[in-house]
Amino acid sequence: MSSSPALRTPAARRVCAALAAAALALTAGACGGTTKNSAKEAKEDDSARTSGAKADPNAATKKGLTVAFLPKQVNNPYFTVADKGGEKALKELGSTYKETGPNSATDTSGQVGYVNTLTQQQVDAMAVSAQDPGALCTALKQAMKNGAKVVTYDSDTKPACRHVFVSQASAEALGRSQVQLLGEQIGYKGDIAILSAAQTAANQNTWIGYMKDELKKPKYKNMKLVKTAYGNDDAQQSFQQTQGLLQEHPELAGIISPTTVGIKAAAQYLSGSKYKGKVTLTGLGTPNDMRQYVKNGTVEGFELWDPAKLGALAAHTAVALSSGQITGREGEKFEAGDLGTFTIGADGVVDLGKPTVFDKKNIGQYRF
Repeated sequence: MSSSPALRTPAARRVCAALAAAALALTAGACGGTTKNSAKEAKEDDSARTSGAKADPNAATKKGLTVAFLPKQVNNPYFTVADKGGEKALKELGSTYKETGPNSATDTSGQVGYVNTLTQQQVDAMAVSAQDPGALCTALKQAMKNGAKVVTYDSDTKPACRHVFVSQASAEALGRSQVQLLGEQIGYKGDIAILSAAQTAANQNTWIGYMKDELKKPKYKNMKLVKTAYGNDDAQQSFQQTQGLLQEHPELAGIISPTTVGIKAAAQYLSGSKYKGKVTLTGLGTPNDMRQYVKNGTVEGFELWDPAKLGALAAHTAVALSSGQITGREGEKFEAGDLGTFTIGADGVVDLGKPTVFDKKNIGQYRF
């Protein structure tokens, strides 16, 4: 599923707006410049995404399409579940699914190469979880120029580089809720740290921006963020980063890891250390990965959306774009099977829904 806020993703611009409203000082680059320039940029982004096309919500759903899923990292348990959700949805829609991608979550140049290959293969659409918000842009714009519909899911690019971003949930809700959950668990007192994925991961940086803003509220006056570490969505690196955090800050009260690989590795370290039951861990994880750590008391509770539904929504969005039912403009609506009806928001963003908190009471009910 990763702290430099210098992003221009839709969610990042919302971060900037929220931070500005709270009278926080950020650089012009972080928020994309002045209001006038931002409005101009948004208009250009919208034009680039929609290419002047008109949506026909009553258009027939095309069948026989080829939709490729390009996750940040293949064989990552989180993306395996998400992409399987996309595969199932495409089969039901009468289209073909394929998956390709790098073995490393930080191989950005490799991910660019896969985009180029998919463009050459003339796939009808691609669903991409971007390792970097800007690095894929040239390749994705070429894909769109060649007629491919581009959907990002889980982690976005700059808006002009895709048609629609399928977001796990509201970026603000995800960032703030993780701090709220940890605050409840540690009694709103103590030093905390964040174990993120890659420093360039757009979704991680956006959530962290909201986490920092949430921590400025009076109720968190006795909680202090002492460090943000990066495990690059690698199990060994994340394990080592957790160990390093506790060596550097032995009195740490809690850790937030907004990455499924990171939280599992951190839980693995904590469960076999003297810090088990003393250092609280929460963040974003899958029930299958975290079940044993909830049951043995290492983790009290964590949260996530259903990644299979995220992949399914990405598939439905790709097919709706390819069928001409939507173009990516704000206000357009489309049907996504059993998931229901969705409306495209500002900057071409569609939110899946609210995350679920998993704990001892309910974790046995979920299998993903």
